[in-house]
Amino acid sequence: MELTDALRTTGSVRAFLDESVSDEVLYAILDDARFAPSGGNRQAWHVIVVKDSLRRRALRDLYLDGWHDYIAHVLAGLVPFSPLASDEDRAAAASHRDAAIATSKPDGFPETLDQVPVMLVICADLAALAATDRDLDRYQIAGGASIYPFVWNILLAARARGLGGVMTTIATRNEPGVRDVLDIPRSHIVASIVALGHPASRATRLRRRAVEEFTTTDGFDGERFSLAN
Repeated sequence: MELTDALRTTGSVRAFLDESVSDEVLYAILDDARFAPSGGNRQAWHVIVVKDSLRRRALRDLYLDGWHDYIAHVLAGLVPFSPLASDEDRAAAASHRDAAIATSKPDGFPETLDQVPVMLVICADLAALAATDRDLDRYQIAGGASIYPFVWNILLAARARGLGGVMTTIATRNEPGVRDVLDIPRSHIVASIVALGHPASRATRLRRRAVEEFTTTDGFDGERFSLAN
């Protein structure tokens, strides 16, 4: 598969065929993904391949709890877990929690997370992250630059092998519980759960904003960057 094709067709896949993925294929995916860039080439990721059914179900329950919080925000007309959320926003989301639970469906992705062919929990070693925004009085995000390119490489490597998957961070809502289930040390945080498998279907056309909609010249409010200019 050409790189451009992979970049334009690797969408999120949450529904999988009842077909296993061999350890050999998963190893090859991780073997390719490990070449992702990271700060100082410290490669701060640690991958847990979760196979045990009891641990999978425990992670599903923690994920589903966070998912209900996510949907509660949506029902309240809010961006879920926005760093700019006010106390009023949080209260509004909480008031929709019961309604969010009522939306659950037995065959939904959150409800069946324990059944995905491959479940990976991606952890990040805090001691290896160069979080350059650590001391700023705002939401911190820079440290993720040393972890999420690796996660994205997993999805690209899976796509190259005809598989699909999704990177999700919902379970970090209940990180203490995830730590307990997987014996994760305090030196590491939960960056993502990645589900992989043979896709039940694949989007034929991904919808994204045009370059002109998110790129400006010489300043945030500068002229739109466009070949038409």
